Amino acid sequence: MHISPLAGARSPAVLRRWLILVSAALLIATTLAFVPGGRAQAAATLLSQGKTATSSSTENGGTPASAAFDGNPSTRWSSAAADPQWLQVDLGTTSAISQVVLNWEAAYAKSFQIQTSANAGGPWTSIYTTTTGAGGTQTLNVTGSGRYVRMLGTARATGYGYSLWEFQVYGGNDGGPTACGTANAAQGKTATASSTENGGTPASAAVDGNSGTRWSSVAADPQWIQVDLGSTQTICQVGLSWEAAYGKAFQIQTSANAGGPWTSIYTTTTGTGGNQTLDVTGSGRYLRVNGTQRGTGYGYSLWELVVRTTDGGSGPVIPPTDPLNPDLGPNVDVFTPATPQAQMQARLDQVAALQHTNQFGTERNALLFKPGTYTADVNLGFNTQVAGLGLSPDDVNINGHVRVEADWLQQGDNPNNKQNATQNFWRSAENLAVTPPNGQIERWAVAQAAPYRRMHLKGAPEIQLWSGGDGWASGGLFADTKIDGRVVSGSQQQWLSRNSEFGSWAGSVWNMVFVGTNGAPPQNFPNPSHTVVGTTPQIREKPFLYVDGAGSYNVFVPALRSNTAGTSWSNGPAAGSSISLSQFLVAKPSTPVATINAALDQGKHLLFTPGIYHLDQSIKVTKPNTVVLGIGLATLTPDNGSAAIQVADVDGVKVAGLLIDAGPVNSPVLVEVGPAGSSANHAANPTSLHDVFVRIGGGSHLGRATVSLQVNSNNVIGDHMWLWRADHGAQVAWNLNTADTGLVVNGANVTMYGLFVEHYQKYQTLWNGNGGKTYFYQNEMPYDVPDQASWSSGGGTRGWAAYKVANGVTSHEAWGVGAYSFFQTNPSIVADRGFEAPDTAGVRFHDLVTVSLGGVGTIANVINNTGGTANAATQQRYVVNYP
Repeated sequence: MHISPLAGARSPAVLRRWLILVSAALLIATTLAFVPGGRAQAAATLLSQGKTATSSSTENGGTPASAAFDGNPSTRWSSAAADPQWLQVDLGTTSAISQVVLNWEAAYAKSFQIQTSANAGGPWTSIYTTTTGAGGTQTLNVTGSGRYVRMLGTARATGYGYSLWEFQVYGGNDGGPTACGTANAAQGKTATASSTENGGTPASAAVDGNSGTRWSSVAADPQWIQVDLGSTQTICQVGLSWEAAYGKAFQIQTSANAGGPWTSIYTTTTGTGGNQTLDVTGSGRYLRVNGTQRGTGYGYSLWELVVRTTDGGSGPVIPPTDPLNPDLGPNVDVFTPATPQAQMQARLDQVAALQHTNQFGTERNALLFKPGTYTADVNLGFNTQVAGLGLSPDDVNINGHVRVEADWLQQGDNPNNKQNATQNFWRSAENLAVTPPNGQIERWAVAQAAPYRRMHLKGAPEIQLWSGGDGWASGGLFADTKIDGRVVSGSQQQWLSRNSEFGSWAGSVWNMVFVGTNGAPPQNFPNPSHTVVGTTPQIREKPFLYVDGAGSYNVFVPALRSNTAGTSWSNGPAAGSSISLSQFLVAKPSTPVATINAALDQGKHLLFTPGIYHLDQSIKVTKPNTVVLGIGLATLTPDNGSAAIQVADVDGVKVAGLLIDAGPVNSPVLVEVGPAGSSANHAANPTSLHDVFVRIGGGSHLGRATVSLQVNSNNVIGDHMWLWRADHGAQVAWNLNTADTGLVVNGANVTMYGLFVEHYQKYQTLWNGNGGKTYFYQNEMPYDVPDQASWSSGGGTRGWAAYKVANGVTSHEAWGVGAYSFFQTNPSIVADRGFEAPDTAGVRFHDLVTVSLGGVGTIANVINNTGGTANAATQQRYVVNYP
């Protein structure tokens, strides 16, 4: 207990401060601020007075929590003399918070945070933090929302507790600003019309900001012009600048979709033309002017269509991220060394059971371990990421296993038949050290989209990349990984090891590639099929989440490295830089795309937490050096035919850890890096893609996309891509989950490490840019070709090559590339070539293989017209170098 020097009667100075504060509050409550656009916005309202308050402690019965919210400047709350302490108020409903006023008694906080939450018990989001509080009266302008607001004191300035005369929270219940902005939300956006008078009067001319160009229609009723605002907007005003041919009767209409249904927010039958400013109330992504009666004998004609919205020009409110206590959503488990071992293992087993056979399920999980030592068995299923939260893999030590088994998909009805790992997709282990007990082996029996990245396997005599018995496995990745013992590949058909370190390697089937890997076997092709490249010419490792010594979350962005071998971390701290999670928007599936894009426009980075994100527009990355990182196989689905992600032609963007699942409306492109015609040189700071996977169909909904990934920018680095038109699952058929091409490269000097592209209906990969390089390529041609006439690339060529270098390319090189056929629907199908490229000295291939899987179908030549035929008689064909 303490006796405050200001207990009881208050000093004149404190009274003066309170009178000033009350006067200011009264002024705020009675003032209207007028903004251009003709609408008034009431200033912030005092929300907290008289509301229910609680606290971590009280000094005594005379200093309750409620005293800080009673509007009485002579009563106060004070806490026990200990750190930390908190005081919170229930506003009664979720509200936008714009200002907090703290009137401290002499016992004030030196370090504190203002936090908000939807629930009394959190989780809490910090909207203000200081370590240099000076007491007195503090007026804090903040941005946030929540039903509960609290002051969390972490360091007292005196030997007493915390003490507040008044704690006032201002804001509004509408969740955001209400002023009608002055910006034209329609300018430069996509516009369409029912008709145009001629080619010189297109719909776009009415939203180009140029009052000297116009849209005009044909001379008939009805006619319309509409604009796509890019996201759902609250519309407060529409401006129409009519040419002489105006609308006498028309409606202003809004809709969530380009084809309606439409809601009229303004109607007239007495339009007079000229310049009209119409105050309206409505919302929608699309706005149209629907003309039903012309004012002249001509069509309708608008110089400009202006749309103003209630965001006041500021856009959506971007929620702040507290790096000490980020809300990573319900699908993330964060374990600490203090987590009871039985509780932790029970949760790991629960997730493993959920995801064991959940190939196309909607559940997503991230299992994260803070630095320390654990005893755990992590049996990794579908749609799950396990990762350490240290700066080095050795900061998190798992005594046990981090494993993938091949025990769920049996070949045949007998459970003792071959164990099949060829569908062990969509899972990852990252940034951990693992020591199996008692010299036990580790197992990582996987197929595509299952990286083992930035890992350290210690104490195990070997890691097996297959069932360890009689079965199959179908491809994977080691990257930035150290394995002290032996790697046994077993039945693995193909594998890429990049910038890793092994005790030794044993095994080969068709296509084992080693780039910048110490402990790799010697170069030999084709028997065993070991393609070895001594150093990695240029790479940036994948960004990752970690917790620093102060408990704050950050994202580490590894540096760009050249001509390297071995891991980035085993000989000392990895080069790179850290970004506080406070600089990220932490997105959840409920986060609107408009909010995501507004955050990116403000220069924020983006962290996707695990879940399914249904997109009503493209995510647009426009700033250089932006990090877009997904955890727990975060999945993006464009629902209306847009791209999922579009990256501008800028330096240094990093996109990592995402599954793009095509939607039911065909997307021309799902992921676009640089717009068409990109020409900037990014050699010093390339954009990079890490563990970016694309799925066309197979899940609960139909998926369609013409191109999965299109790279228009120069100097882009791809670090493990799996682009997959589904060959099994739901909604899978030749005319259902349609998709032409997995990868189109138009940029120059683009490099791919670990490129898996499968089952597309035309060229699997089409490379149009010069200077391209590919280190490891794996392809299966489509299983479901109905007949030869349906699958021809023209000029008498049967089928489509798995990897096409365009005829005009003069420089290209690839190492360790394979193409396989399994024409299950019609085994008589022939592909004339696995690989197709111009015959020029600058285009070179090393270590190529074509395979007729089980002899089902034919690939007539490995590359161009050479290499021999892979079919039932000879199922594998090899070419060491071409030309």
